[in-house]
Amino acid sequence: MAAHLHLAHSRRDGERPGGGETSGDGLIRVVLADDHAAVRRSLRLLLDREHDVVVIAEAQDIPAVGRQVEDARPHVLVVDLNMPDGSSLETIGRLRERSPGTQVVVTTMDENPVFAQRAFAAGALGYVTKELADEELPQAVRAAARGEQFVSPRVAAPLEALHRALTDEVLTAREVEVLRLIALGHTSAEIARKLHLSPRTIETHRAHIHRKLGLATRAELVRYALGRGLVS
Repeated sequence: MAAHLHLAHSRRDGERPGGGETSGDGLIRVVLADDHAAVRRSLRLLLDREHDVVVIAEAQDIPAVGRQVEDARPHVLVVDLNMPDGSSLETIGRLRERSPGTQVVVTTMDENPVFAQRAFAAGALGYVTKELADEELPQAVRAAARGEQFVSPRVAAPLEALHRALTDEVLTAREVEVLRLIALGHTSAEIARKLHLSPRTIETHRAHIHRKLGLATRAELVRYALGRGLVS
């Protein structure tokens, strides 16, 4: 798990990325991976506007991501969290081993801090929400090229709250995830669908949460989650 996450600062006009690897011409070489062509096109247009970033290749599936990274050895891989033909998180770990000079920025529509925590644990340096990509992605790419972490401001506070909850070592990461969804008003059936688990498994997690926290009602769980900053 990443120890401490911070937001990268915007680059001042004329400033080059410092402290990280760039190409001989000072450009940050990027491979862009997303299974939706329209999204790739939009993100490429966004990055092409940056004078210090160049998109050298695109990939639409996990096998292509592996080929492009191993062939091109980019400074930064920008990859969608939910590629349809494989686990992006598992791919991050494998590619970081094969191309240690390539840093990873994850793009996603999901603001769940558990996914952000998993992405950073897998070796990513950036977690960007697609809704705010215009503002966040260039910053995240530059931060990754410098070897710095970037987390979307929308995710930063709940992610820090998740870290605090896990540091207490009372609940497991999965139990914290279930607790958040309970506090957000989801039923066990809805949580099971979201987490791709059986309703019985969710009920078991709920029982463990109640027992470990010594809380008897859903209202008490909601107050606990609010007090911990797991939900707002």
